[in-house]
Amino acid sequence: MPYKETYPSALLSEAVEAISSLPGVGRRSALRLALHLLKQPAQNVHHFTSAIDNLRDNVCYCRRCRMISDEEICSICSDRSRNQNLICVVASVRDVMSIEATGQYHGVYHVLGGIISPLAGVGPSDLTIQELVDRVKAIENPADAEIILALSGDVEGETTAFYIYRQVENLGVKVSSLARGLGFGDDLEYADTLTLGRSIINRQIFKP
Repeated sequence: MPYKETYPSALLSEAVEAISSLPGVGRRSALRLALHLLKQPAQNVHHFTSAIDNLRDNVCYCRRCRMISDEEICSICSDRSRNQNLICVVASVRDVMSIEATGQYHGVYHVLGGIISPLAGVGPSDLTIQELVDRVKAIENPADAEIILALSGDVEGETTAFYIYRQVENLGVKVSSLARGLGFGDDLEYADTLTLGRSIINRQIFKP
């Protein structure tokens, strides 16, 4: 018979249920966290819950690149010192954070919100690919612009890169991809900053 935790308080049980809904957190870990919170000063716990509430209620996505932001236009897109005609296309917000950590990239980004994955039911229309195409069309001198396809090296990432290439190949922009310092199937999120930085610097013309 499987072990079942019993709780002396319905409120504790409710807290455990909520915490265990987080990815990677089991019920026993959730119980430890809940009991830990009970030991903390009330002001610490209230600050914690307030930060979570503010995150959910007030954080938005940049209207231009879809990066997480506190404003309508994120700090990267609004930074005029960055090359606005150099657009690095990534799958997720975490990828932007990984690339920024290298200190080797000084353009802007476009966050797709995932990659094309038929098995997971994710198609081109579920991503911000059309928004990317519209950004490229709005560039005044497309010959001076470049799109870097910084997507994972697995089949789904390559499929997404190929699809995007087909959408922009006739718009006059240069399309490149990361140098293969990253192994096949590697996620940008887990790449070390040195390897990722070199992959950006040594990027290559995209070849479908």
